[in-house]
Amino acid sequence: MCIIYILYCSFIVYGDFMNADLGVPYEAILKKAIERGYAGNQTEVIRQALLTYERMIDEEEVRLVNKGIEMEMQEIKEGKIKTKSIAAIRKKYKL
Repeated sequence: MCIIYILYCSFIVYGDFMNADLGVPYEAILKKAIERGYAGNQTEVIRQALLTYERMIDEEEVRLVNKGIEMEMQEIKEGKIKTKSIAAIRKKYKL
């Protein structure tokens, strides 16, 4: 995740191309990924890293929503939150 943040912060846009000054440790990671055959060039490594980061963000959002639902359900079970039936809501709002 750290490499993506560094990539994001380091991109400088010039017309139709980008120049990224990542620094030695991150360039070593790029080189290692290419040498091991995970990608053919630096652009592919960066694209893969961005896609992975996007998946991580999506998964974290789903986890947080599920955690919120679990907490709400627990409060309902403990009687901290009162619920109403669908029939009561329909009657109240004349639906």
